[in-house]
Amino acid sequence: MDSSASPPYAGLTPEVVLGAVESLGLLADGHQFALNSYENRVYQVGLEEGGGGSLGEARFLVAKFYRPDRWTDDQIREEHTFSRELAEREIPVVAPLAFDSETLHRHEGFRFTLFPRRGGRAPELEDPETLEWLGRFLGRIHAVGAVHPFRHRPSLDIASFGVESRDFLLANDFLPPDLRDAWAGAAELAITGAEAAFKSAGGVARIRLHGDCHAGNVLWTPQGPHFVDFDDARSGPAIQDLWMLLSGDRASMTAQLGHVLRGYRDFADFDPRELRLIEALRTLRLLHYSAWIARRWQDPAFPLAFPWFNTQRYWQDRVLELREQVAAMQEEPLGMP
Repeated sequence: MDSSASPPYAGLTPEVVLGAVESLGLLADGHQFALNSYENRVYQVGLEEGGGGSLGEARFLVAKFYRPDRWTDDQIREEHTFSRELAEREIPVVAPLAFDSETLHRHEGFRFTLFPRRGGRAPELEDPETLEWLGRFLGRIHAVGAVHPFRHRPSLDIASFGVESRDFLLANDFLPPDLRDAWAGAAELAITGAEAAFKSAGGVARIRLHGDCHAGNVLWTPQGPHFVDFDDARSGPAIQDLWMLLSGDRASMTAQLGHVLRGYRDFADFDPRELRLIEALRTLRLLHYSAWIARRWQDPAFPLAFPWFNTQRYWQDRVLELREQVAAMQEEPLGMP
């Protein structure tokens, strides 16, 4: 990897953040607070009283600055279009704000988008009523997502999440020499297992997805959930947006899935063949996660946030994890609740 490359956000100073907000006709009050995000840079920005322009009495908003070279403009706008399409149907998502009909903007070499600020807490995924509520909204999201495909956003597939992740890690010497062969062998078996699972599931439909629907991307309020951060929106099987809500042993996951699908099927059909993909998708996510950190290692935020990455213990654990996933993919899928 090129160690001489400049950090991706080196020029994103507080003044640039405020200047970007004010370039859209808003008046910032000078307050900004960095929110938890590694892939992009996201800030809560305060507005002067009466400085919200077309936003009315809004006093805070969220400014998201996109990582350079990750997505094309067309891919970002397509994500925005999907989010706004959902919001127009009164599905509770936090969609980007438009200024002069445009949601993607540029300032000082950075692409950015503004969002309304929305609060909330993590959902209680052990609560059956919460899971059913989430299932209803995911069913509504997927009903819209199935209307037509993405044209520019990529698909969640074995090639990009599995093969490319493995090849990148091996080509860039992130693995300790004494664990390289063991990890490479486990990764090969894991990819082969994922391929078998997708083949067994057959031609399941691929629809527009949230793509990264874990509890951290759902904010809960007394009025119910709202979904945030569609940055990883892709085409893929519907189960991708469901399986990350499940945890625990087989019996627990089966029960949780039943609650989710009870709400989901009020608005969308569910193909039971997709249950064969849960462990394959989990496996691909694990491979992709290691490669994601490795690809961002020159970003100073990553060594600080993930100090355990690239240690001997980290890769030992990954070998064991992949071997466990190979065994999990050979088990019978969860039963249809």
